[in-house]
Amino acid sequence: MGQVASRVVRQAKRFNVENRAHRVLEREKPTPAPKFESNLRDMERTLELDPKFVDKLNVKDASLDTRLKDVYVTSQDRFIKRVQERQAKEAASSETQDQRVLPMDRKTPEDFEYGYMEPNRITPGRCTLRQALKFINDHQLDPEAWPAKKISNEYKLKEPHVENILHYFKTFNMYIPDQKYKDTLLTQAKQQLLRVKSDTESST
Repeated sequence: MGQVASRVVRQAKRFNVENRAHRVLEREKPTPAPKFESNLRDMERTLELDPKFVDKLNVKDASLDTRLKDVYVTSQDRFIKRVQERQAKEAASSETQDQRVLPMDRKTPEDFEYGYMEPNRITPGRCTLRQALKFINDHQLDPEAWPAKKISNEYKLKEPHVENILHYFKTFNMYIPDQKYKDTLLTQAKQQLLRVKSDTESST
């Protein structure tokens, strides 16, 4: 319905466009906007001094035209020269950069210990991965000596955050079994295997 209405309105606007345009052009020109009283007084004063002032404005003055042709401007400003010097320096520096010697060391840079470059300054309320691993490990080894409150004061962290870190994150522990106990287990397994073999042979 909206498309039909817009189409009808568009056709109505375009109806008899040329005739309406001609009528608008044939009308009298619109009157200019009223001028201020001060401007009118200045105009009256000027006409009193020179009644032909309006005619002079509409006529080209040959003397003024020749004077305008004789006028020329010379500038002593060094701005353009400074710009040209700066552009020349930039071009020379770019050429030297293109001609610089390539690096001779082609070794790949060493990776960081934790996979990223650690910051030199740490904002309060935050910690690095190295610090987190250290206080988690210290708490696991000795929880009484390194409680959450002491860790929060040491690393300038919020105590609830430290408690959550200690609760949900742990470091891996490596357990090395006793070699003697391992040997006894192996001997017991061998004895059981020999026993099973002897039972099977006797049954056959």
